[in-house]
Amino acid sequence: MALTPRPPHRNPDSARAVNPGLRGPALALGVSLGGFFDGILLHQILQWHHLLSEAEWAREGGLALQLVADGVFHALMYVLALVGLGWLWRRRRTLYSPGAGAALLGWMLVGFGLWHVLDAILSHWLLGIHRVRSGVTDPLAWDIGWLVVFGVVPLLLGTARLRRRPARRGRRRDGRLLGWISALVVVAAAMAGTGRPAGDVRVVVFMPHIEAPQVLSLLDEVGGSAIRSDREGKVWAISVPPQLSAGQLHLRGALLVSGAGVAGCADWLVPARGIDLPARSQRPL
Repeated sequence: MALTPRPPHRNPDSARAVNPGLRGPALALGVSLGGFFDGILLHQILQWHHLLSEAEWAREGGLALQLVADGVFHALMYVLALVGLGWLWRRRRTLYSPGAGAALLGWMLVGFGLWHVLDAILSHWLLGIHRVRSGVTDPLAWDIGWLVVFGVVPLLLGTARLRRRPARRGRRRDGRLLGWISALVVVAAAMAGTGRPAGDVRVVVFMPHIEAPQVLSLLDEVGGSAIRSDREGKVWAISVPPQLSAGQLHLRGALLVSGAGVAGCADWLVPARGIDLPARSQRPL
């Protein structure tokens, strides 16, 4: 009697939540959230470094160039977040499949950790444009600690999440994932772009051709006053009337204005701490 080969046994416990339809958008969103996390915590709140803190050529450009570079970095994270959200929206039907939640969270954790691994290898060690904490005696220790906590650990957690058996959830519950993820990205982007309320005080980065006398003349014109400036006279903390919009300052030669667009880093330059540091200082403000 001929024996019919038995089909290979499929162990349900071997199923993986590696939904390929969610991999790309989730990785993009994870990387963008990693960038927002670094920008908000390290550039703004802790002020441990700027994007180009350790680049010799950028130090020569002073504080204004550092803030503009931070703004460009945040703008790139906005673009990546929008790409991820649009990508996820196009594949929203995939959110109704079994294991979609585990796959989305897992790949986002992988993307978050991957950002910090790439940032450490490229930005900290190969290119040397910044370290996790500038101006300390042992920056390598800070680099490694940050890499382990926010790079390796999320990678391991994400991988473990992807290897779990996918649970069958209701269509309605999985369908809410897009809304929750969208809200998370929007909140992170808002925090990176607007920082904290500053009342009538604005930190402004002026165009290279704008000199100090022109700034003072501008302030007289709009009814404002100068608080402090950096050594080059390009970054100013100013007090302005509440009704004066950022757009009006842009029309008068401002490049970045705190509280507007991607100028979130400038929101955290507290006038009480001062911003008139030497151009080559390693202490970011």
